[in-house]
Amino acid sequence: MATKGTLKICRKGHQFYKSSNCPTCPICEKEKKPTGGFLSNISAPARRALENEGINKLKQLAKYSEQDLLQLHGFGPASLPILKAALQDAGLTFHKNKGS
Repeated sequence: MATKGTLKICRKGHQFYKSSNCPTCPICEKEKKPTGGFLSNISAPARRALENEGINKLKQLAKYSEQDLLQLHGFGPASLPILKAALQDAGLTFHKNKGS
C-alpha cells in the first residue's frame, strides 16, 4: 500500500497530505490561481516564482530574459513557450541578454 505522506494543516485549516517537506497547501493554491491572464496558464510553481519577483503584468515580464526566468526557483522551461506567446500577443518580447 502506497503512503499518502504526512498529514499537514495549513494556516487556513485545510488538511492535506504531502510526501515532502514542501509547506504549500494544494487547496490554498487552487484558491489563489488566477482565472485569467498569463499567470493562469502556467504551473503553480512557475506562477509563484514570478509572483515572488513581483512579476504580475506582461510589461514587467518583458524586462526579463528567458535565461533570467530559468534561474528562478520553481520556474521551468515548459512555461517559456506559454509566456512567449502571451508576450507576442501583447506586442512584446523577452528582454535580450547582451550577446544573445
